Amino acid sequence: MTLETLSTSKSHGGVQGVYRHASAATGTDMTFSVFVPPQAGAGAKLPVVFYLSGLTCTHANVTEKGEYRRACAELGLIFVAPDTSPRGEGVPDDPDGAYDFGLGAGFYVDATVEPFARHYRMASYILEELPGIIEANFPADMGAQAIMGHSMGGHGALTLALANPGRYRSVSAFAPISSPINCPWGVKALGGYLGEDRAQWRRHDATALIEDGARLDALLVDQGDADPFLAEQLKPELLEKACRAAGIPLALRMQPGYDHSYYFISTFMADHLRWHAERLRFR
Repeated sequence: MTLETLSTSKSHGGVQGVYRHASAATGTDMTFSVFVPPQAGAGAKLPVVFYLSGLTCTHANVTEKGEYRRACAELGLIFVAPDTSPRGEGVPDDPDGAYDFGLGAGFYVDATVEPFARHYRMASYILEELPGIIEANFPADMGAQAIMGHSMGGHGALTLALANPGRYRSVSAFAPISSPINCPWGVKALGGYLGEDRAQWRRHDATALIEDGARLDALLVDQGDADPFLAEQLKPELLEKACRAAGIPLALRMQPGYDHSYYFISTFMADHLRWHAERLRFR
């Protein structure tokens, strides 16, 4: 597979790059960013953290605003940020041009409903294709993977980790959509991509997956209490209730005065990366 380098820049002793490739999973070109810390070299293989972004985002949002490079350089972590959906000519979008479905809103599922089923295969892309590209082109220890995300990406991180036990050594989230079957964003996306059988939706809902028996060793979630989407869309109390009933150690940190933006994410990014590093290196 040919990997095109779009840009590279030195940062904190490491290299921040942006890359593009033709994806078999989505049938489109896909762009992603990778930060390789200065510990790379001489055959060293480093742990990998995958970061899944939220609605309307591309790889660029966290790459430019996430403030992760200093911590990754200190901790020796490779940081990978993919796009949130397929893009390009022929890729269908929300028929009304809404922000919460279609382009920029792939919800990290494999769509089964036309016309989205051909291209919207973000679960396969994140779980299968992208890790293979990272392993082939970067000094990555694929036996030491972590996943994290924000909002829709927090939903993606939680559900992919819960549905694929053993894949990730750790998982965390910023303001995740904790139960998409119980919020407008999720109902629209899951219905549009998967059809109207709500029983199928449960496999893409973190709270429902836990209720149905999926488990994590531990979970870190940060949530701003000034987030305008908190009550209607995010519903962390449902995730907290499910984790308590299942005996999953959940650190749900309600952060006073913080909203849904990258000002919030960047404030607590280093905490999350340190949390992942502990679990990636000592298991």
